[in-house]
Amino acid sequence: MSLKVLTAALAVALLGAVSAQAQTKVEHNGGAKAAIASSVFVPAGYDTLYVSGMTPPVVDQAAPKGTKASFGDTKTQTMGVLQRLEDELKAHGFSFADVVQMRVYMVGDPDMGGKMDFAGMMAAYSTKFGTADQPNKPARVTSQVASLVGAGQLVEIEVQAAKPHVAAKAGKKK
Repeated sequence: MSLKVLTAALAVALLGAVSAQAQTKVEHNGGAKAAIASSVFVPAGYDTLYVSGMTPPVVDQAAPKGTKASFGDTKTQTMGVLQRLEDELKAHGFSFADVVQMRVYMVGDPDMGGKMDFAGMMAAYSTKFGTADQPNKPARVTSQVASLVGAGQLVEIEVQAAKPHVAAKAGKKK
């Protein structure tokens, strides 16, 4: 093999290695001041977790069952949902830092003339995402829906999370 061919082959191999290495991190795209990412790129070699929609826990056992009063306002409900999501992520070795996609479903708040309380949801969301301690901002959609599975519930959230695959995990003995 000639020196030129060997040099060219080596250059192509190094370029491929550098290119592959450059694509080993999740890319969160969007404006620095935005609360969400405009897009998120997850390269090959990542483990993914799909978490079904979580609804809020009852916060006031004394309130009439199935009422907004039993679950709290939108901010309270969102905080409860985020805690449930955080617990589910943690149970599988993930965290909010690994969330790449979020879907938020909101019911119109009867105290706001049937409009969703986006500000209340954002007040809770902003304590968990885009902070100094947890700067991740997932891609997200927020939609108003007619109702959720439980009366009095105003918020349901589902997430998808991704983190680098750990080869040692695959080789664990049972």
